[in-house]
Amino acid sequence: MKKYKLGYTQGTYDMFHIGHLNLLRNAKALCDKLVVGVNSDALVQQYKNKTPVINETNRAEIVKELRCVDDIIVCDTLKKTAIWEQIHFDAIFIGDDWKGNDRWAQTERDLAPLGAEVVYLKHTDGVSSTLLRTKENDKVEEN
Repeated sequence: MKKYKLGYTQGTYDMFHIGHLNLLRNAKALCDKLVVGVNSDALVQQYKNKTPVINETNRAEIVKELRCVDDIIVCDTLKKTAIWEQIHFDAIFIGDDWKGNDRWAQTERDLAPLGAEVVYLKHTDGVSSTLLRTKENDKVEEN
């Protein structure tokens, strides 16, 4: 049996890349069932002030088809306690590049009384959707 019964992670998964896959695989290795929250287009616009390259329906479909993902939900909130109220996860997984971030420190405090742990997984260095977006923009400008 794995360490956690129900694990959860959440992201935008825009321009899906190896860092996303590594996080999801590593999360699944620690839990029996992995539920992945895919941020809605409206949520991404609200907190990142940008429109995803790939719309939420397609991003959700991509993530849903991965072997390491057992279920997905489309999310309209970053508040992890609200998500916990829906699915009662034992652990939430996030890249270790967020460790020490004020929002995630608060998430740890908020989830502790609910019995849910925040688990930081190794971040894949050198890749991010923002970096890919910048490289794509550079290519467009060169042409």
